Amino acid sequence: MHKVWFITGIGRGLGRELAEQLLAAGHFVFGTARDPSDLRGLIAKYSDALAIEPLDLADDAPRFAAVVEAAAKRFGGIDVLVNNAGYGLFGAAEGIEEGQLRRQLEVNLIAPMLLTKYALPHMRARGKGTIIAISSYGGQATHPGASAYHASKWGVEGYFESLSKEIGYFGLRVLIVEPGAARTSFRGAAAEHLSNTPPGYDQTPIASLGSVLRDPARNPIGDPTKMAAAIIEATDNSTDALRLVLGSDAYTNITTALSQRLNQVEDQRLSAAWTDFT
Repeated sequence: MHKVWFITGIGRGLGRELAEQLLAAGHFVFGTARDPSDLRGLIAKYSDALAIEPLDLADDAPRFAAVVEAAAKRFGGIDVLVNNAGYGLFGAAEGIEEGQLRRQLEVNLIAPMLLTKYALPHMRARGKGTIIAISSYGGQATHPGASAYHASKWGVEGYFESLSKEIGYFGLRVLIVEPGAARTSFRGAAAEHLSNTPPGYDQTPIASLGSVLRDPARNPIGDPTKMAAAIIEATDNSTDALRLVLGSDAYTNITTALSQRLNQVEDQRLSAAWTDFT
């Protein structure tokens, strides 16, 4: 059965891969991109099944409701919303400017929340639909120098997990995708979004962050083609799983982080109970 997919950020990376695979399979795609000119070839090939809307998730929030309406009208509804667009802001937390921090949260967290808000009435009216949030293993585990990025992705995890418990009553589903590092332009773009490094960080992991991101020898192991295929398959199957982990690095980082957190909580069982009324 062919579906209508609304995907943000289809100009490159995982979003582009998703769009290409879906269109090749006969689905309809309403996509957003900051620069649609990169998609001319795809538009020419799939002119009847692909619609593109120029959209900057940081600057165009007042247009979100209208864009969702346009998506619903273009192909007669929205079956799947994929909140894919995003980027990574890295560097020492104290070196991040307020404007940089706000933009990171606007793009990675606030925009997905608002687009989802506007898409939900359409899905509830039809009694079906899937909301996909492209998070990261960085929504479960953390590394130094990525505080703003982690804040945005942990926010995504919390919001969409809670949402899943609200909208299941209407026959709607949420899927949180947690990819590891993939061979896309993400790392290169992240290297261009490094915050200023304050004095005193020379002997910390922050000092080498830029060179690590730019190091060609550190080629990510994640295959975006396989990742896109896994997302499509997870959407089609009948599983009720809330999260989809993609990449062995994601699996390792997430399981390690969860194990450490659980151990810390279990060690506090008695002290936690001590604060109860007795």
